[in-house]
Amino acid sequence: MEKLLQQQWWRAVKSRLSYKNATIVVCLCNVITALLLLQGFFGSSSSKFASPHKALNRYIKESEDIRRTMIPLDLIKRVREIRQEVYVETEQIQQKDVKQTAAVDLISRLNNFRSNSDAGSMKALEEWRKRKMERARQRSLVKNGTSSSQS
Repeated sequence: MEKLLQQQWWRAVKSRLSYKNATIVVCLCNVITALLLLQGFFGSSSSKFASPHKALNRYIKESEDIRRTMIPLDLIKRVREIRQEVYVETEQIQQKDVKQTAAVDLISRLNNFRSNSDAGSMKALEEWRKRKMERARQRSLVKNGTSSSQS
């Protein structure tokens, strides 16, 4: 009877235990083992290597702070101010030079014009100006007369 029970039990287990089910069980065991190994590796590595990383980060931060404190900020500000002053001064000098050269050029042209022109050309120029003024006066009278007559 006992032998019969064993045979029935073996058949029940055998029917449940197929290659597909066995493969799934083995894969699950492998995944669980891999996860435990990874947790152990990364969990212990973070505690083992944490102090050197912290020390390295602290060293980097201290060196950056030292470098920042060594930057001569006052000197940089003063250099910028001096550059700005020089730029403004050169701009003013250039403007003065341009104005001076224009004035000198205008004076020389006037002197050349007066020296090259004779009394006859000056008299002709005056007559031309008078005629031009007279024509302008007549036009303004005509315009005023037409505009007042239309109103």
